[in-house]
Amino acid sequence: MTAPVAPEPSTGVPAAEGPAAVRILVADDHTLLREALCELLATEPGFEVVAQAGTGTETVALAARHRPDVLLLDIEMPENDPPVTVRRLLAQQPELRIIVLSMDDGRRLVQELLALGVCGYLHKSVSRQTLVSTVRQRDEGKHTVTVSVSPGSVWQGGEAADDELPGGLSQREVEVLEWTAQALSNRQIASRLGITEGTVKRHLRNIFGKLDAVSRIDAVNKAVELELIPPLGGRSRR
Repeated sequence: MTAPVAPEPSTGVPAAEGPAAVRILVADDHTLLREALCELLATEPGFEVVAQAGTGTETVALAARHRPDVLLLDIEMPENDPPVTVRRLLAQQPELRIIVLSMDDGRRLVQELLALGVCGYLHKSVSRQTLVSTVRQRDEGKHTVTVSVSPGSVWQGGEAADDELPGGLSQREVEVLEWTAQALSNRQIASRLGITEGTVKRHLRNIFGKLDAVSRIDAVNKAVELELIPPLGGRSRR
């Protein structure tokens, strides 16, 4: 009969633990996409999805409650003004790493959010490898900014990639106005330009502010006066 083996004496030193998991909050109003993204992240070793949000307000509240390491933030959500949301998030948790994951990679917005302190700006067409690598940068002790957007979205040779048009409008905003002048809805404009309806709304808000317009027709009339788009009833540029 084998004698029982006595347990080894304790050294009083706790067993070594591996690095803490990267705690992630995913914010996107498209439920199917958000859940798929969470499932993808859950398969990666060392990642833990702590919460999901579908609006800007919910994102700020859940970030305060869960204190994640990383926030994957879609900017086209209800109750979400991207610069305001980013400021609120970083005010309550300065060490939070915010990675924007969006279909909207307009130069102005990318530059503005990078200046506010986001740690990454990724177009939703990026590969899984790029996304995972960007999230993991915390583990690797890097303090870098990752940008993966369409060419020309940020700058070229240190200067703006596209010149500002009269009224301070961007070329994309003029395109939105051209379709607006044809009485298309936000959804129809989004479909024509290959962007989200939320992006169209944001462009229109920016247009109203830049042209000091009070309505869509007022914005169109002022764009016509600036010769940005053809007169109403005239032939469209497209």
